[in-house]
Amino acid sequence: MDLKLNNKNALVCGSTQGIGKATAFTLAAEGVNVTLVARNREKLKAVLAELPQHRNHSYIVADFSNPRDLQEQVIKFIEKQHGFHILVNNTGGPRSGDILHASLDEFENAFTKHVKCNHILAQATIPYMKDIGFGRIINIISTSVKEPIPGLGVSNTIRGAVGNWSKTLSVEVGAFGITVNNVLPGFTDTERLAEIIAIKAKSEETNEDEMTEIMKNYTPAKRFAQPEETASLIAYLASESAGYINGVNIPVDGGRTKSL
Repeated sequence: MDLKLNNKNALVCGSTQGIGKATAFTLAAEGVNVTLVARNREKLKAVLAELPQHRNHSYIVADFSNPRDLQEQVIKFIEKQHGFHILVNNTGGPRSGDILHASLDEFENAFTKHVKCNHILAQATIPYMKDIGFGRIINIISTSVKEPIPGLGVSNTIRGAVGNWSKTLSVEVGAFGITVNNVLPGFTDTERLAEIIAIKAKSEETNEDEMTEIMKNYTPAKRFAQPEETASLIAYLASESAGYINGVNIPVDGGRTKSL
């Protein structure tokens, strides 16, 4: 299927590892000019070197804990380089733990990284999308938008906020050829999942191998997803073919989420 993404420009956040990195490679394979965003310059350079060199790829160094700096860097890039047809919002999840024991700082930090930064990036990229009558904003969130996950109290709270922000935005920009959708990864073979497995194994006094098998058995697929599987959906949602899909949450979880 031709996704008709050739020569479009995408801003992909959290793109030095996991689903973000897989998304960058998947979009690049479709002919997209990818701009990577992360806080570690050396990791960004390493990923940039791996992307297809016949495209116009680039990167922006920014830390999502400093939204004003992120805003300045992205606006400066757009003014000097080009606007974006596609925005993929993605950043690392909050620390695991029960909500009762979460500090106010944890909520503030998570809100800043996930809600404020998503909003800043949308505000920076949407004017160009409106001008050309095409835009795709895709937020990588979590299945906790549909069903809160035990032990991820702050994450459950903030992911829900992102989901409602996204739905609200999708209504406001739909008339301009812009769609806003959420991808909800389930258990995906990333560094983030390895961290969660280690914490769960410790709290339940078992080893990580046993916890891995327990978590695989939570899903009908009996395995973890590969980041590329989620990236494939993101690429489709970024395409012209997905122009009538707007304001929805789509799980990529092997059937684990019980709600419709």
